[in-house]
Amino acid sequence: MRLKTDFLVIGSGIAGLSYALKVAEQGHVIILTKKDAEESATKYAQGGIAAVTYIPDSFEKHIRDTMIAGDELNDPEIVRITITESTDRITELVDWGVIFDKTKTGLFDLGKEGGHSEYRVLHHKDQTGLAIERALLDRVRNHPNISLLEHHFAIELLTQHHLGLRVDRNTPDITCYGVYVLDVITNEIKTILARTTMLSTGGAGNVYNTTTNPPIATGDGIAMVHRARGEIKNMEFIQFHPTALFNPKDKPAFLITEALRGFGAVLKTFDGEEFMQKYDERGSLAPRDIVARAIDTEIKISGYEYVHLDCRHLGKEELILHFPTVYAKCLSIGIDISHDLIPVIPAAHYICGGIKVNEFAQSSIKRLYASGECAHTGLHGANRLASNSLLESLVFSHRAAQHSMDMAGKLMHCDEIPDWDAEGMVFNEEMILITHTVKELQGLMSSYVGIVRSNLRLQRALKRLNIIFRETEYLYKRSILDVNICELRNLINTAYLIIKMAIARKESRGLHYSLDFPREAGLIDEKKFTD
Repeated sequence: MRLKTDFLVIGSGIAGLSYALKVAEQGHVIILTKKDAEESATKYAQGGIAAVTYIPDSFEKHIRDTMIAGDELNDPEIVRITITESTDRITELVDWGVIFDKTKTGLFDLGKEGGHSEYRVLHHKDQTGLAIERALLDRVRNHPNISLLEHHFAIELLTQHHLGLRVDRNTPDITCYGVYVLDVITNEIKTILARTTMLSTGGAGNVYNTTTNPPIATGDGIAMVHRARGEIKNMEFIQFHPTALFNPKDKPAFLITEALRGFGAVLKTFDGEEFMQKYDERGSLAPRDIVARAIDTEIKISGYEYVHLDCRHLGKEELILHFPTVYAKCLSIGIDISHDLIPVIPAAHYICGGIKVNEFAQSSIKRLYASGECAHTGLHGANRLASNSLLESLVFSHRAAQHSMDMAGKLMHCDEIPDWDAEGMVFNEEMILITHTVKELQGLMSSYVGIVRSNLRLQRALKRLNIIFRETEYLYKRSILDVNICELRNLINTAYLIIKMAIARKESRGLHYSLDFPREAGLIDEKKFTD
């Protein structure tokens, strides 16, 4: 089957849905999502969305906090664009029906998280992402110009390569004409041609053993752009959220929102001693890379599997009111957070790198945009400031919509693209080859490319990954496709980019900390961190 559209969107989180709602005013939109549309990383975002709303906060303060958290590796102009456009994007969300918590006086009830100098995080209890997702999806489902194709998995971007032309990383005019997509229900591989394509495919947390990301986060968009010879940047900066609930049965790991520490919860060792002041004067509200590394160190020193988060002093009624999801989840496994300590560990959470885009979310491939976690805008630098990600998605999807609406009417579909050729392919009857390789990959990345790294570990990881890559490519090229083999392939591609860029960065910076390049100066004394 061949389909045509003006605007193709891959992904159904805040980045893809907000973009689709805007461009739909000018043409037909197809949104592809590989599971149910509501199943996105946005849905699981507990904390909130950072934006300047009231004094004493200011754009300059938010800009400075973002630069400090990113260890000054951020693009200053991109940071300024994002922060100064934040208020307008929040107003737009409210107009679309998103309800944020307010005080008794009618003002936004703002939260404060690690790295923020002011209260500026808007939230809907501890279910902010879910509230946003549902409001946007409701509008999308009722828009006459939008077709939502659930359970459709994007396999490959269509470029000149599919016309028989040579494409490499030096090709100056690589152009995206659409995608091949697998209908997961019928197993049919469709060709979808588009005037412009938006990738909003989220992150790749499932490259690690423990992650707060939903199972769908397998690096699909990043991997597709890499294979299409597009530019990827800063993949070495993987943010591990410091406080995931320690409960090995959970997949994904349940996130204990940073807003709880902003509310006053304190990190303590297994034996009940506060420890964050040893590592940073901001204590439990230090930026995430510092907190995650400190917890990792304390776990290694003590030999225990986790540390504790203490919120027993905060009051049961207030905890239930502000953090009902966290309270209920912990209670379901026998932990009453108003009386008991919460066991927590760091978990892979967010990629600060990704598909390199400009200020209008344009990638290095023509007619292809990227927004959300799969994109590298330059906002985050070496570490993401808490609650800046939902804001980034809104700002750059808005800018992409403006740019692509100006461009789409001038572009033609490429009807010469051939349909998918599955001749000679056979069913893979050895699913163990895929499931075992996923576990092997996740173990490799968690052991060698985690919170603390070294040259030896990274080189060993790369050697092991090369073997996994060759085995998987052989299987892929002879198999009738399904989601499992495609996701594994994308995870391997993403892992390769993380490792290669980690090896190339000859310093410790932000989320990339190497024992071979200890920092002599920085926000904290890195000598306090041992392996």
